[in-house]
Parts: sequence; C-alpha cells; structure tokens
Amino acid sequence: MLSQQINTYLLQSSGVLYGLLIINLLLIVFAPYLVRLFSNDEVADGAREFRINVIRGLNVLIIGLLGHFRFYSEGQSGQGIGIKILSILVIIYLSYLSVHLIGRFVRVRFGRTVQNVGASNRIADTYASRALTIFISVFIGIMALISIIRVAGFSSLLEAGGVIGFVGVFLALTQGAWAPDIISGLVILNSKMFKERDVIKISDGNQEMLAIVYRTLAFHTELLNLVDNHRIMIRNSKIRDQTVHNLSRFASARGLRETLLFKIGYDVSSNDVKSMFESAFQAAVIDPEIPLEEQYPLEIRLKDTGDHAIEWSVHYYTKDEFSLIKTRQLFRERILEASVDAGISLSTPFSHQSVPAMVVT
Repeated sequence: MLSQQINTYLLQSSGVLYGLLIINLLLIVFAPYLVRLFSNDEVADGAREFRINVIRGLNVLIIGLLGHFRFYSEGQSGQGIGIKILSILVIIYLSYLSVHLIGRFVRVRFGRTVQNVGASNRIADTYASRALTIFISVFIGIMALISIIRVAGFSSLLEAGGVIGFVGVFLALTQGAWAPDIISGLVILNSKMFKERDVIKISDGNQEMLAIVYRTLAFHTELLNLVDNHRIMIRNSKIRDQTVHNLSRFASARGLRETLLFKIGYDVSSNDVKSMFESAFQAAVIDPEIPLEEQYPLEIRLKDTGDHAIEWSVHYYTKDEFSLIKTRQLFRERILEASVDAGISLSTPFSHQSVPAMVVT
C-alpha cells in the first residue's frame, strides 16, 4: 500500500521527484562538510570517513529507490539514458563502499594496533591485510565492470570485449605510475624493516632526514619530520631507492650510540679535554631534559690530528629516539658550559698568521 502511494505521488509530480534527486545529490557532494560540521574534532580520520560513506550510501539507496518507483513500476521502460547513467553511478559507488567496508573489516582482523603521534590508537595495515585488500578490490572492480557493461547495453561478446580491452590497455599504459608504488608498499610491509611509529633516517647520498613513520599507504608513505615538525609524503618506490636507517631498532641493549665532534688546539692536554667532557656528562645526567643512559660511561676518542687542531669524538648512549635532536643540542650546550669553566676554547685555532706584504718606498 505504501509503495503504491509513493509511486502514484511520484508519477503525478515530476517536480517532487527531481527535487528529491537534487537534494540527495547535494548531500552526496557536501557529506564531508556536514560530517566535519557536526563531529567532534577528536574523531579519528577512519571514523570520519566511515560516517561520510554511510551518509553517501544512504543517499545512493534513496536515489535507487526513486528510480525504481519512477521507471520500473507500472510497467514503465527503464532503458532510457538517464536511468542507465544513474544505475552506473549507483554500481560505482556501491562498489567503492563495499571495498571500503570490507577493507576496514580486513584491517581490523589482520592489521595491528598502533598509537598515532599525539593521538589515539588506530589500526595499521600489515602485509596480510594489504594483500587481501588489494585482491578483494580487484575482484569487486571486475564484478563492477561486468555489471556496468551489462547495464550500458553492451550485450554482444564483441562489444563487451572491446570495453574490457580498452580498460586493459589503459591500465597497461598507466602501470608505470601506480604499479611500482603498490608493489613497493607490499615489499616494505613484508620486509618489516620499519613500521609505523618508528624513527628512521633516510639518506639519498646528498642529504639526510630524521622522521617518524606516520603511516604506509598503498601508493606512498607519510613521514613526520623531526627537525621541521611537518608531514612529508614520499612514494613507496622512492623510499626503496634510498638508504633507510631504522633508529628504533637498536643494535645492542645499550641503545643508540650518538657521536659529537669537537676541534681543540694542541696546547690543551688530553687529560684536561677528557675531564671537561666528563664534567659535561655528569651535568647532563642530572638534567631530566637530557635522556642519556647514565649507566654506560662516556666514550672519548681522538678522531683526527689536523694541521690546526685535534678532532675529538664524544660517544654517548640514548634510548629515546624521539628526542635525538633535543638531546644533541642540550648535551652540546653542557659541553660548552664545561669548556668555559675549564678555560678551554672550542673554536678551531690557527697555526699560522697572515703577514701583510711590505711596501718598498
């Protein structure tokens, strides 16, 4: 009874039908803005995206019901270009929604829980969850393509083969833009060289960068730069081309072995130099802002004997990889203070002087 009343009302008033279609299309477009407007700022990105997809899914369902009441009831034809385009759009979005929901379930089932930087916990991908999600996405994509071909009216084998061949040629021509990153992402997850929340140092031969791994996605990896405190996006294939140092996985139980270099003149004895560094180390140990491993003594080594000064290397251990920059800066400051107290200059001395040329009159 209700279906007949709705059908009769829609058949008699095309303005109401088109008005409802426009409202639902606007809700689909502006769903992200509405979710941000009525959601708390602390909502995670995954939860916000799920709410957006739910709103859009309901709107697509309503549009499908309107199309059913308008074109398929009462024996009306549903073969017009408008209903075909509408049906194709519904298939595309339902396929996307299915991939998103199934991918979320797979990530929860086979992923792992990590703590975001300055945020709540989230579910991160593993090799198993990423590979299974890609397989499911390909399967749903093939089924959606077949459905779109049938809805569009390509019933013969030749017509359907032409459409599938066009899609295959397009993917083959563009595989250089997406295939290496997807494969590299799977290799990174499978190798377990680094994972989210690890501190890494990336070196490409010219410069180095300290960063925290924020997340590894299908095509790129997001990093948080420890020096500049901003987010960086790097292609997965580019990361594999560089040298990656994982600073969160220590080679020994002592932690990371950090090094500071200083040039001191030949007029200062080695005993005085070592006493200065030891004094600075004791001052740094009692400072709660400097996370040094006090149970392991300071290692002071003579690195090089140059023309003007002796280069000393100071080695210390730390297990707080997130504070590497701060530890270096504060410990260097303590060494500067100790050098002033000891009367030792840290500036590179000169062993010669420039003599002005004599003027003959």
